[in-house]
Amino acid sequence: MKQVEAIIRKSKFDEVKKALHRIEVNFFSYWDVTGVGNEKQGHVYRGISYSTSDIQRRFISVVVSDDFAQKTVDTILEAAYTGNVGDGKIFVSEVLEAYRIRTKESGHAGIN
Repeated sequence: MKQVEAIIRKSKFDEVKKALHRIEVNFFSYWDVTGVGNEKQGHVYRGISYSTSDIQRRFISVVVSDDFAQKTVDTILEAAYTGNVGDGKIFVSEVLEAYRIRTKESGHAGIN
């Protein structure tokens, strides 16, 4: 199993959520986060300079089977893309085991 974690723009969250549902990823966790990025200059709007390196983001975490990880990553990449600095990051890591507490199922059955 793989854990796919993505940090994306809040403005792209609904698109990413709909795209994940289309590929039948129906359960994932998410929360609001703030981070600091690489961009050194801010944007100016109506004469006020705004730093774009510490903008609110949304963090998404989903555990999927090994053979479904790349499809999940590709879906997030496409749905979250704007082509601008600050589109986000995706991290993929191994999950050794998963359990469903209610039924005590483990492994792949524990994540479905």
